[in-house]
Amino acid sequence: MTVRYYLRPTAFVDAPFGYDGRVARLAGGMGWFSAVEIDTLEGDARISTELVPVEAMGEALARLDERARAAWIALTTPRLPLTLGDRIVPLDQPRVVGILNLTPDSFSDGGRHDASGEAGHAMAAAGAAMIDVGGESTRPGARPVWEGDEIERVLPAVQRLAASGTAVSIDTRKAAVMEAALGAGAALVNDVSALLHDERAAEVVAMAGCPVVLMHHQGAPETMQVAPHYDKPVLFAVYDWLEERISAAVAAGVARDRIIVDPGIGFGKSVGNNLQLLNGLALLHGLACPIMLGASRKRMIGALSNEAPADARLAGSIALALKGAEQGAQLLRVHDVEETVQALRVWRGLRDAALTP
Repeated sequence: MTVRYYLRPTAFVDAPFGYDGRVARLAGGMGWFSAVEIDTLEGDARISTELVPVEAMGEALARLDERARAAWIALTTPRLPLTLGDRIVPLDQPRVVGILNLTPDSFSDGGRHDASGEAGHAMAAAGAAMIDVGGESTRPGARPVWEGDEIERVLPAVQRLAASGTAVSIDTRKAAVMEAALGAGAALVNDVSALLHDERAAEVVAMAGCPVVLMHHQGAPETMQVAPHYDKPVLFAVYDWLEERISAAVAAGVARDRIIVDPGIGFGKSVGNNLQLLNGLALLHGLACPIMLGASRKRMIGALSNEAPADARLAGSIALALKGAEQGAQLLRVHDVEETVQALRVWRGLRDAALTP
């Protein structure tokens, strides 16, 4: 059976001062870690777990394989800024991505926003680095939307936001919608199918040369939450799947430094699966791509808080956003921009205080 190694940064410290050689900076962000959990899988079974101090990683890597050594380099290498049209978004700290759903059936805010883009402008003013515009709900049980209807929903908002200088991403699985939105000023494609839904999608992204988010999912929205199942621990299953999708995108002509990964919270996953992914999120930095985390108002929050409805999940959403920030997630996709930005400013203040000698 194939043996594979996985490196998960852990034992985070507030600041590196006084720890020369004993801590490493995570992906060029605002986190430092002092140990690495090395998990060994044989086939689909985890056969060992060891906790290795950072100062002993050289010795540990000597007995591992090239894939593990590449993951270590990825964990400790800064991510390049995102170029979004005329906007440059540094990834040295977590950035907020505002969600603008232009769908009548979104799980959290269906029908609340119109195509004027006014809500997107408000999110940008509140501190969002980018506005993610979507015209098709991919909530559990959602039915597909014809691409013509989807284009009609999103295009006016994309055009108005982009014309105002706001960085815009298009949340779609369809190549025709990608083309229309990119032509109207969108600068990033966020594809919940990781370029698998539409056979032309990878070609469109490659030709545009734009950044793209590849999100893990299991099954289609109509059925993905019926009975989620993974043959190996979900954290490693998601890592392997994203690794394969990155390779496929690169083979299709997408520049590797334009790829962002998303663990796909709630997309073919149980509450337990989601919690495991959030606890182990730092592992995904080994893929050498920025991480987008979209946990805002997700069903798991309701499951953990007396079935709170989607519009009563703000506190839980902020808790998960801060969990992502602690583990180095560079992009936090949220509905509640103003509140999340405030939470991150307080988090940033704590980090700045720790980093002041």
